[in-house]
Amino acid sequence: MARFVLIHGMCHGAWCWYKVVSLLKSAGHRAIPLDLGSSGINPKQISELDSVWDYAQPLMEFMASLPQEEKVILVGHSFGGVTISLAMESFPIKVLAAVYITAFMPTHRSPIATAVAECLKRTSEEPIMDFQQTFDDGFENPPTRALFGPKFIEAKVYQLSPKEDIELALTLQRQGKWFIKDLSDESLLSEEKFGSVDRVYIVCEDDLLMKHSLQKWYIENSPTADVKFIAGADHMPMFSKPHEVCKFLQEVAARYN
Repeated sequence: MARFVLIHGMCHGAWCWYKVVSLLKSAGHRAIPLDLGSSGINPKQISELDSVWDYAQPLMEFMASLPQEEKVILVGHSFGGVTISLAMESFPIKVLAAVYITAFMPTHRSPIATAVAECLKRTSEEPIMDFQQTFDDGFENPPTRALFGPKFIEAKVYQLSPKEDIELALTLQRQGKWFIKDLSDESLLSEEKFGSVDRVYIVCEDDLLMKHSLQKWYIENSPTADVKFIAGADHMPMFSKPHEVCKFLQEVAARYN
């Protein structure tokens, strides 16, 4: 059976995978959700994240701890796509495949910041409601931190998810950080390492935060081995469509194991 490592998106934590973890384990797989720096119950505060590497440290330490012969399937949701990409570059021989779930998916041909900037550009064209963006480097520069507001969560992020999961998010979410300066480094990803790992993209067709057109843009700019679609899934398919997420992850496992 496969071993999945599940990486959350901006402002979230390992808690957002509880349904998918339960389903994968019931099917006999191993599923490990991680809290990244200053996320979930990780003790670091956002002020202690001096670089994207501080944020990604829990995943990097986990990958380094794996025996050389053990391989995992990395799963990244939303901004988690950035983090798993960094892990693919650092540990390509330990990754069977990478799954991007309505996620930021970069290419080795341009800085990771390009993928982030495209999302920020498109979301800035929509009403942001009570979505809080912080500009520590001045309003003439990209935002540095973010936090979803209750109205934004209910209308744009969790609009098809159960009400109890909305309450869970409102209770547990923490402010996130964009790391645009770090991600502007053109040497972060290479064709030889990142590019050697097969990728699968899961498109959430009713995502109002990262719309279908943006997900399509990621796939066109960084073609994948496979693309799967989930109808009726908002930006949080692990809540709105957990069984479909589990089904597709098992299909990936069957293909690469």
